[in-house]
Amino acid sequence: LSFLCHCPKDLVNLQTQRQFISYMGCICQFNFFSFFACLDNFLLAVMAYDRYVAICHPLHYTTILREGLCTLLVCGSWILSCVHDLLHTLLLVRLSFCTDNTITHFFCELTELLKLSCSDISLDEVVIFTEGAVVFLLPLGTVFGSYIRIGTVILRVPSTKRLLRAFSTCGSHLSVVSLYYGSIAAVYFFSSSWDSKHIIASVMYAIVTPMLNPLIYTFR
Repeated sequence: LSFLCHCPKDLVNLQTQRQFISYMGCICQFNFFSFFACLDNFLLAVMAYDRYVAICHPLHYTTILREGLCTLLVCGSWILSCVHDLLHTLLLVRLSFCTDNTITHFFCELTELLKLSCSDISLDEVVIFTEGAVVFLLPLGTVFGSYIRIGTVILRVPSTKRLLRAFSTCGSHLSVVSLYYGSIAAVYFFSSSWDSKHIIASVMYAIVTPMLNPLIYTFR
């Protein structure tokens, strides 16, 4: 996510000492960000379901998570992310922008771009609050539901061995989920305007969390 969306342009800005991005560059940056952020949501949900099956149905793991189902879940995540990205990109490119094109953010984030538009953005806002909410809440609900079920199964017959097994299986995924959704919540649900704290929170989910993912998963 971060290496494709933000880091290349950030490095160019640091090298040239110019905080500038072209219109097409901004659209491309948003396009990559929208796609991979949505894909992260769905893949985290798929991984949560994998943990649920591994702990709650260990003897049936290979029969439930067959190769065909795994392929379907991954391909479905990519297809839904493409549809989500295409929808928001098409809605964005139809807008016209005012002369004041200063983005108070470190990358081309959708809500910041809508603030600069001189066109009617009511349709964009409706899509954000409907389709965007579904794309965010559906995977999040799957993650919560999976871990609630895992916790119920573990607490039904508590034992140190079972707790350690659950922690070794779910610890890395829970860490990534907490970082990712926690920083998103800090940006979009607990703030009314952008300031330094909000920028730091957005850096967490857009750059720091993707960078830490490989390190976190090595601890499994």
